[in-house]
Amino acid sequence: MTLARIVAKSLRQHALSTAVTSLSIALACALLMTVWSVKEQARATFTQVDAGFDAVLGARSSKLQLVLNAVFHLEASPANISSNDVAEIQRQPGVALAVPIAMGDNFRGFRIVGTTTNLFTDSEFAPGRRHRLASGRLFDPGRQEAIVGSFAARRLGLKYGDKFQPFHGINFDERHEHEEQYVVVGVLEPSNTPADRVLWIPLEGVQHMSGHAEETSSDVSAALVKLRLPMAGQSLDQIYNKKGDRLTFAWPIGATMADLFNRLAWLDRILALVAALVAIVAAGSILTSIYNSMNERRRQIAIMRALGARRTTIACTILIESMAIALLGSGIGYLFHGAMMQVAAWVIQHQTGVVLEVFAFHPVLVWAPLGMIGLSALAGIVPAIKAYQTDVAGNLAPLN
Repeated sequence: MTLARIVAKSLRQHALSTAVTSLSIALACALLMTVWSVKEQARATFTQVDAGFDAVLGARSSKLQLVLNAVFHLEASPANISSNDVAEIQRQPGVALAVPIAMGDNFRGFRIVGTTTNLFTDSEFAPGRRHRLASGRLFDPGRQEAIVGSFAARRLGLKYGDKFQPFHGINFDERHEHEEQYVVVGVLEPSNTPADRVLWIPLEGVQHMSGHAEETSSDVSAALVKLRLPMAGQSLDQIYNKKGDRLTFAWPIGATMADLFNRLAWLDRILALVAALVAIVAAGSILTSIYNSMNERRRQIAIMRALGARRTTIACTILIESMAIALLGSGIGYLFHGAMMQVAAWVIQHQTGVVLEVFAFHPVLVWAPLGMIGLSALAGIVPAIKAYQTDVAGNLAPLN
């Protein structure tokens, strides 16, 4: 009888413990793969997403708050800036484009952002890629019309020709509904950016919305800035951040988001530690499962020895069995990993509009299963030694 058949027979004889142990291995392996995949993808994606702009000009606040608010449509706007501030940065020689945006309203939890049409016609959210309409046309700046991001349109059930009334504030409260009614004239194609979860209306629509202060009707929340050359950001940083004290120039966007992930590095370490502890516990379950079954295996091992099996063969059988359980669990772990990634990707897209690739390759998909198999082999050493030391004569005695 070959080693493979011996191991397979043992796994069948202890099917329940094999199943439970394999599932614990699968969970540990899936956690390791998912934690690392989400961490690495999220960092890479969020530091690369900039909506096609290099910087954000806003009221005096932290750069991170400005970027989260203006680019990712998270957080609250720190304060408004005047139209003169937008006009001033538009005149800067190093600035190729400055697009004003105004926020402060929502429709059933999805943010409404006022802007100008050159956000769609003159900017690229990725090299060589501009926002395109899946249906309809761009809004007329002088009318109550809207363009809806693909994700928002799908979640809200909005399509060309539908009408909606905005709600005041960034959080949905049905008691604060505005009087104005907007008609959907266009739906954007998916871009896998935060723009997918926004309802875009003319800038003046937000500025003159009923219930908004008239004295600040010409103000905007921020300006998205595209530079002619990267070095132009240094001079603007001097003007607004170092010499000025009224406005903040958040540049570069990628570095600002990287700073956020650096601040959360402690959370990454905690998640990695939790995943590693789960892996160790799972390996321990293999040791416990096989070790506890050694008493009932002693007679079987003695018979195998009497038939000519060597001590090393018996020990190798136990090691291979522990590795086989880990291999089975790792295979199931890929299924758990796929399900966990689906959930994580959905949550991140729903909250930020950024899309993670569920089946993207990452080295952790290789080293995590291999690590679990190696760890399981180590866990199998103790029961393998016990099997190696099994007394043949004593265990061949007839059972009473």
